[in-house]
Amino acid sequence: MESLNYKKDPEYSGFSSSPDEKHDAAPAYDDSDRLSLGPDMTEFNQLGFWTRNGLTLESFKRRKGPIGNLNATMKPRHLHMIAIGGSIGAGLFVGSGSALSNGGPAALLLAFGIIGVMIFNVVYALGELAVVFPVSGGFYTYSTRFIDPSWGFAMGWNYVFQWAIVLPLELTVAGLTVEYWNSGVSVAVWITVFWLILIIINIFGTLGYAEEEFWSSLLKLIAIVLFMIIGVVLCAGGGPAGGKYDEYWGARTFYNPGAFANGFKGLCAVFVTAAFAFSGTELVGLAAAESRNPAKALPGAIKQVFWRITLFYILALLFIGLLVEHTDERLLGSGLSDSQASPFVIAAKDAGLIGFDSFMNVVILVSVISIGNSGIYGGSRTLTALAEQGYAPKFFTYIDKSGRPLFSVIFILAFSPIAYVGLSSSGEVVFAWLQALSGLAALFTWGSICLSHIRFRKAWKYHGHSLDEVPFQAIFGVYGSWVGLILIFLVLVAQFAVALYPLGGDPPSAEAFFKAYLALPVVLVFWIGGYFWKRTGWLRTHQMDVTTNRRVVDWDRINGEKARVAAMPGWRRFLHLFF
Repeated sequence: MESLNYKKDPEYSGFSSSPDEKHDAAPAYDDSDRLSLGPDMTEFNQLGFWTRNGLTLESFKRRKGPIGNLNATMKPRHLHMIAIGGSIGAGLFVGSGSALSNGGPAALLLAFGIIGVMIFNVVYALGELAVVFPVSGGFYTYSTRFIDPSWGFAMGWNYVFQWAIVLPLELTVAGLTVEYWNSGVSVAVWITVFWLILIIINIFGTLGYAEEEFWSSLLKLIAIVLFMIIGVVLCAGGGPAGGKYDEYWGARTFYNPGAFANGFKGLCAVFVTAAFAFSGTELVGLAAAESRNPAKALPGAIKQVFWRITLFYILALLFIGLLVEHTDERLLGSGLSDSQASPFVIAAKDAGLIGFDSFMNVVILVSVISIGNSGIYGGSRTLTALAEQGYAPKFFTYIDKSGRPLFSVIFILAFSPIAYVGLSSSGEVVFAWLQALSGLAALFTWGSICLSHIRFRKAWKYHGHSLDEVPFQAIFGVYGSWVGLILIFLVLVAQFAVALYPLGGDPPSAEAFFKAYLALPVVLVFWIGGYFWKRTGWLRTHQMDVTTNRRVVDWDRINGEKARVAAMPGWRRFLHLFF
């Protein structure tokens, strides 16, 4: 194995590239070495407070140093909260209503459980890759490095446009959510207000995104926990006197009107809603590139995903299925833009809990703003990575002194005015097609992460490395990634069947098919475009690079932690896998 030479630094002193390397000899760092010591924060730390936080004109000037030199200011608490609650939004709070109507309560649990198993393996695969290669652009660069540069091009641009389209959708949903209180103010005004809020948050750069995600995720988790506690009380018959749940309720909705709706086709129809609800989970991998010590912070954050899936999705949806009948006509709202169709709001209304429905609408409002902010973050960082690889104009590599990829952020924000189009007479049609464009995009991203992990392990072994040199390993290894990849394929097949033969017995039509499956031809167009641009194809094992941008690791600390875990009793070691 090639040796690593580096300059002694307080942040990295004693770090080595393998668990067996000695630390005493440390010649000056050679710029030609391709191992990454992380972003140089020296210039940033010398700036004044207001400039570091993007609040002076000086902060907009270009940062010195290599391209892609983003900030490393994200803290472990930010990563943990992004992992556990960052992607909880309208997909869960509102989209679960249409999913319940289409599939019934049992199908809701089954579909979200299957997608949950998939996501569990995806984030662990991403965690392993991100700890070894915490690079800007995350999974896009992994696809480029371990699968096919043309496919990486497709995944990068697909991800950028996925978030660029989600942003105006979330602004529209936020504006319409305010209408729940009959404010009398035009929705266009609210869209403008929320657009300005997102601009202000992003002036603060990485810190703005991280803090907003931390507090909004905290609010979302508190709301879900409160709902589950209330759900237990209502199912036991502890609702207000004279209300729907003032006597033992139990699981009667599973018997009448029934556990399933629309049979197997109904189950298939729920998968895409579940996938949309989990969209954004992969952002923790992008955020790792902007944390000071990903090898320490990211594994703990990845483990939180297990609890989000089991506690904040599965249990919450169990109570939704217990409290709201899938035949309730109020569930048939206008999709993700209608918060009144939220089963959380419907259950609160039916229970007679004064004010709780408004509280849940506030949570929905905060959630959609949070997802919009995530869209700006994820889209801009991926666009910057595309530019660094030569797959986008070079001016998108511009990073200012406060650490913002300035032109990339402006590019994503520029899609916001599409939200106003949704308010026109033909807006509902435009809205439906935009949803179709972003609906399945996440599945291709997740599949690429799993395949990148599988091929990384193969290349890692081929180049003479062992798993002992990987600081954080996916809990089920490549087998978990294969499970995730197979489940993604099955979900795409299920959605293909629903696209051909829609629910309700409508005859097949081109419009119905592409509204359900538009993401596939878009990805194929990007893939073909990437091939003709770079003239590259499927990478062979010997062509895969496992050295460039590999983060140097503090093996003394990691080996000490492994020894501590190994000394634990068996039950403690088992719990350590999930905490």
